[in-house]
Formats: sequence, structure tokens, C-alpha cells
Amino acid sequence: MAEKLVLVTGACGEIGQALVQGLAKQGGYRIVTADLSPLPENIKAISEEHAQGDLVYKIKTFYDYDFDIIFHLAASLSSKAEVSSEDAHRINVEGTMQLLMLAAYRSEKYHKSVKFMFPSSIATYGMPDLETKKLAGCVKEEEYNLPHTMYGCNKLYCEKLGTYYSKYYGQKHLDEHPPHMLDFRSIRFPGLISAFTLPSGGTSDYGPEMLHAAAQGMPYSCFVRADTKISFMAMPDAIKSLLMLADVPRQKLNHQVYNIAAFSLTAGEFCDRALRAFPGAQIAFEPNPRRQGIVDSWPEDVDDSLARSDWGWKPDYDADAFFDDYFLPEIKKRYGK
Repeated sequence: MAEKLVLVTGACGEIGQALVQGLAKQGGYRIVTADLSPLPENIKAISEEHAQGDLVYKIKTFYDYDFDIIFHLAASLSSKAEVSSEDAHRINVEGTMQLLMLAAYRSEKYHKSVKFMFPSSIATYGMPDLETKKLAGCVKEEEYNLPHTMYGCNKLYCEKLGTYYSKYYGQKHLDEHPPHMLDFRSIRFPGLISAFTLPSGGTSDYGPEMLHAAAQGMPYSCFVRADTKISFMAMPDAIKSLLMLADVPRQKLNHQVYNIAAFSLTAGEFCDRALRAFPGAQIAFEPNPRRQGIVDSWPEDVDDSLARSDWGWKPDYDADAFFDDYFLPEIKKRYGK
């Protein structure tokens, strides 16, 4: 069987590096990468070609590539997007739309649907207040889609754009002989935590930041309240979900956007785990109003029953397995504990 040609944008990020390694481990792929930065050494040998620079200005160079799958990970994340909202919109929306146009063009011209894998986020949700958040429980895909951040707005809009380009583009689905449309598939990720890359300052990074600081014997000031609760996931489960969903035959999928979940914890529970693993850790809670407000707008947990029923999703790491088998052993090794 011929190898599939894959494009991974945002390849230098936490998810990007792990995905490139996951694709290489699974085998059967030729990988082209794109990012603002040069590739780190751990994935440089895996990438067949790397396009470095602003994706919005690089997309034209990809029109001659016969991509089977596009994993579009490049994005400006929550905290950064609030500081530079216009730039975030350009990166998150214009970059996505141009890639969708590329995939739509190639799907129609060569009569073969390009798979477009789009990582979305729990930032697409907007809980109106804390009481509603606590009462809502596990939130379904179509509920509370009223994001409070530019990043969340961008992600939600791009979910809609992806659905449009894959089902209704140009209203060509109404033609007597409709063309091949692109195959858009999206996963709404919770807060993702990698044991092998350092936290990048994301709004959900207070958990891993706390643990890294504790492992180094450094004090940590947590920017959310101790009772703040959202869902999290180990990075290997995130990569597993992307590879699983990419492999599922289209006819088995009843939706294009899926929640996935693993475990839900409060910041206080992260603190308890840090103190248990590193006695004497110095952790204080000093909420930052803006960052606290963002996290408060995200649900405590999500309902991933659609992913479980449509494509057999199930995480490998619950909270105990995440800490005991994945995260803590690695950071203890990193810091010589």
C-alpha cells in the first residue's frame, strides 16, 4: 500500500511534535511539516520537508502537493489571542480558511476527498456563570456554544467553516453530479498535558506548571482559584484520538465535531497531587482576574458519548494513570528526583 502524504501545521508545538512522532511510529505516512519556527531536533529527521514561516503566506506553495490528510494544528492560543486579537483572527481563521480552500480544490479536481483534521477546544464553550457551570455537568457538543474568548470564537467559527466546505461549498451538493468534497473532522480537546515538553503558558497550563515547579523545588503562584475545575487529558490520548478519528471510514461518522474526555480535576486537586509527590512544595493561589474568567467560562467536563459510539473512543489514562504511570515518572526523571 502506498504511503499517505500528510501535512502537519504547527508541527513545533506540544501537540505537533507528539503527532509527528505518533505518525512516524504508526508508519505508512510521508510527513510534510509547517511552522513559524525551525523543527526541533527530535522530529527533524522524521519530516520529509519543512515549510518555515507564516502559514497564511505559505499555503500557495502547497497547491502542488497531493496531500491525503491535513492535520491543521497551527493556532494562536487563548491568552495570546486576547492580547493580540486581530493577529489571532488572521492566524486562526484566515489560515484555516485558506487551507480549507486548498483541500476543497484538490478534493474536487482530483476526485478524492482530502481529510482535514482540525483540533478544536473546550474554549468553544461559554458558561454564563459559575452556578450554571456547576449544574451543567458533562456538556454536549451543541450546548453553550457562546465562547468568551477570541480563540474560542475562532475555533467555533472554523468548525462551522469546515462543515460548510465539506458539505455545502458553493451549494455544489445540489448539483446533479456533486463533486468530491473535503472530509472535515474535528475534535474538541480539553486541557492537554505532555510529560515531554514544557508548558507553553496556555490558560489551562496551571496544572503542569504547578507540578514542574514543585519538582524543581520552586515556589508557584497559581493564577486560578483552588476550586477551579475543567477537564484534562494526557498528550498520548490526544494523539491516539487524532489517529483513531483519521482512520475511521467516513460512512461510520454521524458528526463532524466530537468532544473527547479523560478526567476532570480542580486546581486544588492538582496541588494535592503535587504535595503528595513532592512534599514541601510551595504552592499559593493568587487568581488573575482575566485568566480566571477565561477558565470559569469553560465547562467542568464534557460529554463524549458521540465519540465513544461513532468511533470507539476511550482514553487510556484516567487521573491516577496520568499521574502515576505517565506524568510524574517523567518529570522526576527530568529533574533528577
